[in-house]
Amino acid sequence: MTLTLTPVRTAAATATGLSKVYGSGANRVVALDRVSVAFRPGEFTAIMGPSGSGKSTLMHCMAGLDQVTSGSVKLGDTELASLSDRQLTQLRRDRLGFVFQAFNLLPTLTALENITLPQDIAGRRVDPVWLERLVATVGLTDRLSHRPAQLSGGQQQRVACARALAGRPAIVFADEPTGNLDSRSGAGILGFLQNSVRELGQTVVMVTHDPVAASYADRVLFLADGRIVDELSLPTPGTVLDRMRRFDPVARPGRAG
Repeated sequence: MTLTLTPVRTAAATATGLSKVYGSGANRVVALDRVSVAFRPGEFTAIMGPSGSGKSTLMHCMAGLDQVTSGSVKLGDTELASLSDRQLTQLRRDRLGFVFQAFNLLPTLTALENITLPQDIAGRRVDPVWLERLVATVGLTDRLSHRPAQLSGGQQQRVACARALAGRPAIVFADEPTGNLDSRSGAGILGFLQNSVRELGQTVVMVTHDPVAASYADRVLFLADGRIVDELSLPTPGTVLDRMRRFDPVARPGRAG
């Protein structure tokens, strides 16, 4: 069964009939199969599914990190396929934020310098009022002068999250952002992402395999065999795990997706 989610007019990002195919002939793999979905502004969406379901591929295509085979991807009203490589790079820099499992911090820079680095490279100054609010929200006010080696894993990921939001992007894509963290640090990151939506108006799309992580979102999309097969609003760890078991009978918290 394929569940088609009708795009909304004010979507932060939209996919229509999106397909992604790797290889050809006997090696042909359909990672995404005619997916249509919209991510609404000011909403926290989690993407879940069994291993090989296409969840990371969907995020990468939506973020312009991977080319699509067919279909359409729009950020706001901008069709990504219409952009040159240079324009696509500029769009990712100016309108998107990214948080990955690896922190990707520069070890020689302070926390503050890592947070502002993308804007510094672009020749733009971060709004000091926004920066102060962001740093306070992420709980790094007394750690800004520390380098990554002087920070815990959770604090490093908080720096990465603050960096993703520093430019006030249209949407933040997070790929397994708590994968390298203990449960307490992970809860802190998830709480920050949730608060960035509720208090700062951010739009967040997160790929995760963890039902507890997904429960922080406003809604959860479930993928199987490259298709969106279900959607859950106001999730709890229990309801997420129950839905996951329908598509992956051995699904358990902590299982890689």
